[in-house]
Amino acid sequence: MTNYDSAAIRQLVDRRRPQHALESAFYTSPEVFAADMDAIFHRHWLYVAVECEVAEAGDAVVVDIGASSVVIVRGDDDEIRAFHNVCRHRGARLLPPGPAIVGNLVCPYHAWTYGLDGRLKFAEHMGEGFDHSCLGLRPVALKSMAGLLFVCLSDDPPDDMDDVIRQMEPYLAPHDLKNTRVAHTADLIEYGNWKLVLENNRECYHCMPNHPELTIPLFAYGFGFAPEELDAEELAQAERYDTLRRTSHERWEAGGLPSRLIEHLEDRPTGFRTERLPLDGSGESQTMDTMAACRVPLGGLRDKASGGLHFWTQPNAWHHFMGDHVVTFSVIPLDEGRTLVRTKWLVHKDAVEGVDYDVENLTCVWNTTNRQDADLVEMTQRGVRDPAYIPGPYSPYTEGLVEKFMEWYCMRLKACLG
Repeated sequence: MTNYDSAAIRQLVDRRRPQHALESAFYTSPEVFAADMDAIFHRHWLYVAVECEVAEAGDAVVVDIGASSVVIVRGDDDEIRAFHNVCRHRGARLLPPGPAIVGNLVCPYHAWTYGLDGRLKFAEHMGEGFDHSCLGLRPVALKSMAGLLFVCLSDDPPDDMDDVIRQMEPYLAPHDLKNTRVAHTADLIEYGNWKLVLENNRECYHCMPNHPELTIPLFAYGFGFAPEELDAEELAQAERYDTLRRTSHERWEAGGLPSRLIEHLEDRPTGFRTERLPLDGSGESQTMDTMAACRVPLGGLRDKASGGLHFWTQPNAWHHFMGDHVVTFSVIPLDEGRTLVRTKWLVHKDAVEGVDYDVENLTCVWNTTNRQDADLVEMTQRGVRDPAYIPGPYSPYTEGLVEKFMEWYCMRLKACLG
């Protein structure tokens, strides 16, 4: 049962101007937020965790998504499964959010006990004729993409995820995520609507004036620029990047490292984009000196200058894969004006903190960038609440990927609203 006016929200969507930001209600209305949770976050594949977080039997991680909560656990048979974090007796939460190690899943209220495969094993005082077999935990759809774990809360998930996995696994496999571990996790609440968080991520128009740390390893012009507005030095830098991008792709592809652009951001339910991009300086990693942050390389990557593979998925994630570490980002809406951004830094499972890597050096660029982005998102959220706000046009040079995100969002919202 919905708690929003589908017809009114459909009218908002229908009058959206292409190549423009959305009306205020999309970012501020509790009703639109409820529609977003229903149409987007409860019906699409969401990135939530990494396989290495459930490396052994009994390892579990709990992720809350709106009013829903999901337990991901590795069973004694080595299979990873996901279940709704709801006891089948009277609905109590089985586990709190975050990581856990369990022998069984035991409800803390009345001790109903479930195996790691979700089957009800024990329920005291239920009398003769009580049928354990029909009261197992409700499963949640789960897919692993070379070690990235995605869940879908719908009983009818989009059927294109297997095709995304087929296309992406050759790009991700060289980084061997299954043999990594989480070196650090940072949860940051951004005081803005989730769409503002994604819009901000899908462009680098704002990078030069706002991200001095990020633009040390990353080229500010990598996602578009207006050539007629650059001076001679800036144009030379843009041309240098274009040449480096082309020659790096040729070198990486020749060495068996998939690198070229794949983009399906707006033309399918599970929208995604990937490309391996060169890094500036030494070209090794997204660090302040562009050198590798961890001395133990990932997988079979021996070329330190293997750039950074970026991978985006609609609606809630982006990732950066380098030769020495991986940074993953997941976005979880909390309400119409607050969004959780969860960042994880992964290193090789054998890397030793303080010996092979320093956490501050590993996390500096993205911890700093995340805080800067949080300020920008909060500033924009305050602005879209202002009665004077009128949606402005996107830059045709630097915000094309924001427009593609908006096209995807509006298309998926329409598919639900009818």
